[in-house]
Amino acid sequence: MAEIRIRNTGERISGFENVKAFLDKQNVLHERWDMSKLPEHLREKFVLTDEEKAEVLASFDEEIKDLAARRGYQIWDLISLSDQTPNIEELLKKFEQVHTHTEDEIRAITAGKGIFIIKSDEIGYFDVELEAGDVISVPENTNHFFTLMDNRQIVAVRLFIEKDGWIAYNVDDPEYVKA
Repeated sequence: MAEIRIRNTGERISGFENVKAFLDKQNVLHERWDMSKLPEHLREKFVLTDEEKAEVLASFDEEIKDLAARRGYQIWDLISLSDQTPNIEELLKKFEQVHTHTEDEIRAITAGKGIFIIKSDEIGYFDVELEAGDVISVPENTNHFFTLMDNRQIVAVRLFIEKDGWIAYNVDDPEYVKA
């Protein structure tokens, strides 16, 4: 279940209702998917064949289509990252740059853990630590980035409005301090 860490104060927010209430105030969508729908053999697997990726997407087809219909997403895919991912260090350096997009950035975590670092006008940067079942959508034009947590393993559904996906516009923000 997602947990929040406010960087300026170190305060932590946990529990679905508390996290959702906090993220609602930031205009960040947060939902939970039922992970029991995912076949057991895929729950902790981080190197996936194309067939296994299709199986993960099929497991959550109803949830994906519902989210797409509610929020205008047109296409989706599945990303799988781990230490076995070619060029993982280069990818992480690219990911760990504060940026914005002209559309929401959404992830539904199906295995592993990840973290969004998001900027709020009111409180500065905060971390949203995510695990399997967590769905999050960072609003367009919001400073943020997504990266892996210490376990360095994640599988996530990504949804897009534009067929070419998100275009990142890097932001040099002096308020962001790497923690």
